[in-house]
Amino acid sequence: MGAMQIPEMTKRLLAEFVGTFWLVFGGCGAAMYAAGFLSTPTLGSGAPTHLGIGFLGVALAFGLTVVTMAYAVGHVSGAHFNPAVTIGLSVAKRFVWKDVPGYVIAQVLGGLAAGGALWAIARGRDGFVAEGNMAANGFAENSPGGYSMIAVLCAEVLLTMFFVYVILGVTRDAAPTGFAPLAIGLMLTLIHLISIPISNTSVNPARSTGVAFFNGAGAPGQLWLFWLAPIIGAAIAGATFHLITGVDRRDDDITGMVRAEDELVPDGVDPNAARPID
Repeated sequence: MGAMQIPEMTKRLLAEFVGTFWLVFGGCGAAMYAAGFLSTPTLGSGAPTHLGIGFLGVALAFGLTVVTMAYAVGHVSGAHFNPAVTIGLSVAKRFVWKDVPGYVIAQVLGGLAAGGALWAIARGRDGFVAEGNMAANGFAENSPGGYSMIAVLCAEVLLTMFFVYVILGVTRDAAPTGFAPLAIGLMLTLIHLISIPISNTSVNPARSTGVAFFNGAGAPGQLWLFWLAPIIGAAIAGATFHLITGVDRRDDDITGMVRAEDELVPDGVDPNAARPID
């Protein structure tokens, strides 16, 4: 096994951009395109059939985006894909503060790019209206179940707090190797099963920002809550995890880590040549 090193920052930021893009595109796309899909009845066949995936399918879609991209690029960036997670890990001293702004910017840009792609694809269907139909988060009149601002604030704080607790727990040395992305994805699925009716589920400011401006209908004006609440929840988790569990891994960064020989092509070596097998 060769020496391990952290990939260069450009690669890490690209991984965060791509991972957040996939999270927003996959999760919000499932909500927009597939959650309530009705078949088009053929002549004389009666009413259309509901073929949509519903809340369960949307919850699974969000979880699966995290699982797939964490396995794909987690070794490059640590697979945060969420500004609140990045900040919570920094509060927990598992990620360096100087890298936080770059990660957050990459995540927000990835979310916005996904929102743009979702909007562009949805416009390919006759009669599509973006306003109110982009799977945006909201409270009061913009909450799927009509939940108040305080209720949504409390839910988002609590859910993000437990999300970051799980991330901190499954990424420590004693956790089963290779299963962290699966546990994190399942936790995100559970979070959505609980809270889609409450707020359409954020726990991720980049996810909320990514579709809010395309959605309109009051979503941009409520975006502050979906930055504030997840960051508060993540910060609480980051500050208290080692106190609650007695596990102090504050010297163990959750960043990408690759073999040096995979990161760098030695001088004089053709980068397109076949690589030797260990």
